[in-house]
Amino acid sequence: MSDYYNAFEISPVPTPGPDAVPPEPFRGIYGMPAFPTIPTSDLAASVDFWVRGPGFFELFSIPGRLVHLRRWAFQDVLLVSAASVPEQAPAISFSFSCVLSQVDSLAEACRALRPDSVDGPRDTPWNTRDVELITPENARIVLTAAKPFDPDSQEARNLEAIGITPPGADGGDNEEHA
Repeated sequence: MSDYYNAFEISPVPTPGPDAVPPEPFRGIYGMPAFPTIPTSDLAASVDFWVRGPGFFELFSIPGRLVHLRRWAFQDVLLVSAASVPEQAPAISFSFSCVLSQVDSLAEACRALRPDSVDGPRDTPWNTRDVELITPENARIVLTAAKPFDPDSQEARNLEAIGITPPGADGGDNEEHA
């Protein structure tokens, strides 16, 4: 027996598909399992971008010092006041899930606010559609949406080549990857 199990029921991310609906914004307070803290020299401009672009909302703020933003449950960002920000975005990125039907509209909303800060949307070999954004603070974030799984697709063959098969397929328990 494996120590691993299917735990999708604790994730706010819906099953990929053309009818996938994003969860409602989550306003509850919880212990955050992971979150980026992003320094900004202009809290108001940063909040404006994050709210009107990738669709976060302001959960709470400490005026002039910190703004806690959130989209879905477990998608938290802390913007903190800083004297300056890096001049270039780092190579590292932080990814936030969305649903496939949101990718294009979120990319366009961000592009309208910061035309040169959006790369994509683009499809990946691991079956997602991603949009990379450079925020006003020069943070690199990725909005990523799983595409519906097509067992006859190149993406399925890519995953199978590394030993990941869909549930129910021969050997599809992914035990060695779980």
